[in-house]
Amino acid sequence: MGLISRCQGRSEAARGLAVTFPHGGTGIGLNSKGDARLRPKKSLGQNFLRDQNIARNIIAAFNPQPGDLVLEIGPGEGILTSLLAGRVRKLVAMDVDRRVVERLSGAYPSAVEILHQDILTADFAHLSRASGGPVRIIGNIPYNITTPILFHLLDQRKAVSDALIMMQREVARRLVAGPGTKEYGIPSVFFRVLSDVEIVFDVSADAFFPRPKVTSSLVRLTPLSSPRYAIEDELFFRRMVRFVFGQRRKTLRNSLRAFLHGEGVELPGIAGLERRPEELTAAEHVALANRLQQVAGLRNGV
Repeated sequence: MGLISRCQGRSEAARGLAVTFPHGGTGIGLNSKGDARLRPKKSLGQNFLRDQNIARNIIAAFNPQPGDLVLEIGPGEGILTSLLAGRVRKLVAMDVDRRVVERLSGAYPSAVEILHQDILTADFAHLSRASGGPVRIIGNIPYNITTPILFHLLDQRKAVSDALIMMQREVARRLVAGPGTKEYGIPSVFFRVLSDVEIVFDVSADAFFPRPKVTSSLVRLTPLSSPRYAIEDELFFRRMVRFVFGQRRKTLRNSLRAFLHGEGVELPGIAGLERRPEELTAAEHVALANRLQQVAGLRNGV
């Protein structure tokens, strides 16, 4: 699945060309004639959702409200766009594929604004300020850049009220994994600390064209107003977690010694460092980062 790309058209799309469409049309992708379809580009990782029952279930789970500001990632053929247009205060759809921007012209009510832009360049805070409210996000995201998109969302979480995202089931399982499992890692820790995560339902490959080789999952992400566990310094915490999971076969004592050496300090005497990072809960990772800062005198991410 995936209706955006980091490479093709990036220099042009990154500028965020906007087109607001006039009233008219019923929505591309809903016509059974072949000429109403876009041909998926493998270079963009495109797998268009074409199951209307699944689309309706996604919108039902999203539960759009009249006052919402909604950002749709990768509208593609517009199957979700057609179910959202006219039901929310403002609908912004973002896609890096110029064909999508051109094809959606005239298809939806004037409330739909199409941005020809890479989602990884999107400023959710600016969109929120310009529209006077938090952003709700919905859409399919491509397998090849799923993690960067999720972290981009996490970095700008203060402007986002919630997100309903279709992604590879394997990635979804990582977001909710617990300690001691093979799926447990950096995303598991970060999203446990900074958001609520719910796998709403799985979606068969048969719902997409072309048919992907994996099952997908619809995931609801709800950023927390403050971290689930008090963090002394979020930048330091995130750097530490990335480093120790990057050396997950080593004990924490060995990996932290190397990490702190890079910070220019020695590893202080802290008990319980014979475990490996995948054995610690998210709360324990936060406590460890806080303790390191207190004992080693590290502050402000330094």
